[in-house]
Amino acid sequence: MDPAALPDIHVAAVALIRDRRVLMVTARGRDVFFMPGGKIDPGETVRDAAAREAREEVSIELPTSALSELFVVTTQAHGEPEGRLVRMHVFGVDAAVAASVSPEPSAEVSALHWVTAAAVDRCPPAGADVLQRLAALGLID
Repeated sequence: MDPAALPDIHVAAVALIRDRRVLMVTARGRDVFFMPGGKIDPGETVRDAAAREAREEVSIELPTSALSELFVVTTQAHGEPEGRLVRMHVFGVDAAVAASVSPEPSAEVSALHWVTAAAVDRCPPAGADVLQRLAALGLID
């Protein structure tokens, strides 16, 4: 099958920002940094998926009312055939809520990292794009 004919991978992610750094994770068995997030389940809203993924990956409860969509990244999907795209809906977290939660790695996450745009080389294409956009918006260093 032609990879370009494969459906896009739709995901939701949260950009939890503190002190001009954004939270990223390392998944078990991997060495690249990812945004906390994942695939949107059938029947689930994008905002609900972002909140669920934050709970599953970094053990934080985020009310959907504290999430605001920042942008959508569309790029080559990491680890997929050339031409298969990921569409990542990135949500910002209300600053007061972001300051009040205590992220911890879940079973599928081995480590948490508070990063600046300087970590772009540690990320797959979507994560690199997110860091560059957050820096361009003046949200991270």
